[in-house]
Amino acid sequence: MRPRNLPTLLFTTAVASAAVLTGTQGAIAAPESDDAEVRIVKGTFEEEYSLDAAALTYYPTLVPAGAEAGVVSASQSMTGTVTKLAVSGLVPNRAYGAHVHTDRCGPTGADAGPHYQNVPDPNPPSTDPAYANPANEIWLDFTTDSEGSASAVSEVDWVFQDPRPRSVVIHERHTSTGTGVAGEAGERLACVNVNF
Repeated sequence: MRPRNLPTLLFTTAVASAAVLTGTQGAIAAPESDDAEVRIVKGTFEEEYSLDAAALTYYPTLVPAGAEAGVVSASQSMTGTVTKLAVSGLVPNRAYGAHVHTDRCGPTGADAGPHYQNVPDPNPPSTDPAYANPANEIWLDFTTDSEGSASAVSEVDWVFQDPRPRSVVIHERHTSTGTGVAGEAGERLACVNVNF
């Protein structure tokens, strides 16, 4: 089911996306309306872990230090959530996977925890297509252009619940959907901290 007020959410996300590409690094909480919540983050990928790093790369050959990512998420109760990821400076003409994860970025890709799921799989780690799918998770797979830039959008008909997710992880390849491998996308290449 698609969000009923999806055009409003998409407009909000589009406006906020412009801020991602021109705004300052780090998290910015946009003013909230009566029923809308927007989160905006822009970060430059760093190789050295620190508590205040906005974005980290674990595989600089595939996500180079100095590359950039922006994340915008707009939610409205009873209508849903639109999330957009934009990247630049990655390897040109290459497929990547990306998902919203439960925990903050850490010294290793594993520190970000599993994918955030609206309805959690009772048998983690989740590779069951009934739970690991783009309607129950936020999938942001993309393929870069000839300059290493790309963007992806996810639209779901639910809003984040506590405990909220804390990051977007970029993976080695597009996400698998088959039984027993659903949600898998290879190595965790990089991570962006987002306080959804």
